[in-house]
Amino acid sequence: MLTFFVIVPVLIAVFLFVFSTNKAARVLAIIIQSLFVLATFWLFLQSRHTEFITYVGSYDDVLGIILRTSNTSAVFILLTSVIFLAVSIYSYNEEGVRTFWFLLFILEAVLVGLFLTRDLFNIFVLVEVGTVVVTILIMYYRGRRQMFTGMVYLMLNIVAMQFYLFGIGYIYMLTGAFDVAHVADALAYIDREALVLPYALIMTGMAFKCAIIPLHSFVPKVRLYPAAPSAVVAILSGVQIKTNVYLFLQFHQVFDTFSAQGFFLAVGIITSAIGVFMAMCQTDIKMILAYHTVSQVGLIIIGLFAGTEYSFLGGLFHVISHGVFKTALFLTAGIIFHAYGTRDVYKIRGVMRRMPIVGAVTVAAVLGITGAPFFIGSISKYFISADVHWLVEWSVIIISLGTIISFTKYAGMLFGKPDQDLIGDKPKPDTWRLVPAMALGAMCLLGGVFGQPLVNFLFVNTATIDIMGYAQKALIFFVSVAVGYGIYKYIIAGNKLLKRIGDLDLGFKSACASMGAFFGLIIIMVGVL
Repeated sequence: MLTFFVIVPVLIAVFLFVFSTNKAARVLAIIIQSLFVLATFWLFLQSRHTEFITYVGSYDDVLGIILRTSNTSAVFILLTSVIFLAVSIYSYNEEGVRTFWFLLFILEAVLVGLFLTRDLFNIFVLVEVGTVVVTILIMYYRGRRQMFTGMVYLMLNIVAMQFYLFGIGYIYMLTGAFDVAHVADALAYIDREALVLPYALIMTGMAFKCAIIPLHSFVPKVRLYPAAPSAVVAILSGVQIKTNVYLFLQFHQVFDTFSAQGFFLAVGIITSAIGVFMAMCQTDIKMILAYHTVSQVGLIIIGLFAGTEYSFLGGLFHVISHGVFKTALFLTAGIIFHAYGTRDVYKIRGVMRRMPIVGAVTVAAVLGITGAPFFIGSISKYFISADVHWLVEWSVIIISLGTIISFTKYAGMLFGKPDQDLIGDKPKPDTWRLVPAMALGAMCLLGGVFGQPLVNFLFVNTATIDIMGYAQKALIFFVSVAVGYGIYKYIIAGNKLLKRIGDLDLGFKSACASMGAFFGLIIIMVGVL
């Protein structure tokens, strides 16, 4: 049964490659994708209390490829299908996009497969296929810069996945299997010292794929978010990188011999803080959003490793939250760029006046990512910082303050008078682009208003939100808005030093060296200390 969820996106991809010039075919593809969303919702409902297992081929147990769904993986598959539906509708009127549509749905099949597979080598194969697909999408416009950065992206991923490949090879030598469940059981009986090397190898590869500091530079720079199609950017930030977070968490649970929770909690805090700071240094609207992807991944890592049940639940829900508001932000950023012909946040003005629907969706998404009360981000941040050590709680508050400062600059686009020299006679956005953006904007609000029942429904939990605790965090948010506005106005706005810092980037050699340094650090943390 589970193979159906991998095969359907592939069939849509082939169909669109053949008939993509016919807009009726695109409508049919969107209808099929809508039915696929319903199918993933059914899978989620069925997986809330039980697991489904499919043995691919005629092999049983650990000899073949096993597909297995859990409640968490089913939630993320549902999120993936919804985001791909939104992107499909958004891209309806794109012309000459046969390869684009084909690659888009192949990528969906890869991501769904990664959520379902429990085979270590199959994960490697799917990640590599996804890397090739994303590389082609980065190079889609065939500009010299895109071609160069696409190749750098490909080579960095090859280096990172060699760490992973050597790691699973070592695991196979120790256990004789690639099945995750079998490996986890076998590792419980192996000396801890023998597992340090494979653990460090695998987690280094996964940390790179998650864009954890100092392995983050490929996200905004090498992937070249600013020049990539907005639909591609939305997928990469909203879904693809979350798949890697899911794998990162899965491997950490396999190696439960190691108590590296404190190490990765510190890494998450540093990643989020640096991501926020670098976002404040940017002037390109897509670069601002790209660095906030790094920051939000760090926030997810904080939740997953903070050590409490609520924080772990908040980290999982923040994957959903970030997928919703970040996809909305990237889609509206694409609309704004087409309407103004620039991505400079200081040149774009009057979005609310020229495109009120786009402006309203942007406001909803900004309130979501900053954690405003009654918006989806406030729920996940509430749980992340609930019942945690005060240092972790204050780290989340400071990171949220930085996010508010950054989006104070971003929100400046919404107001003022549009520059007629920029907008000229450019057409306003069509309905196909507005509909998915509006739907995601509504989800940012509804996910906050109905946050507690939504969390419990998605993750089969009985978590509750303390009214006084939520009110306290709301008060902290409003104080942070006031402080953040003052910091932005008197320190951040027009600061040339920050602009120079924002242009800093790791080259290919430095990025490879950072992988080696991170690998060595893990060896020291789990093998020596």
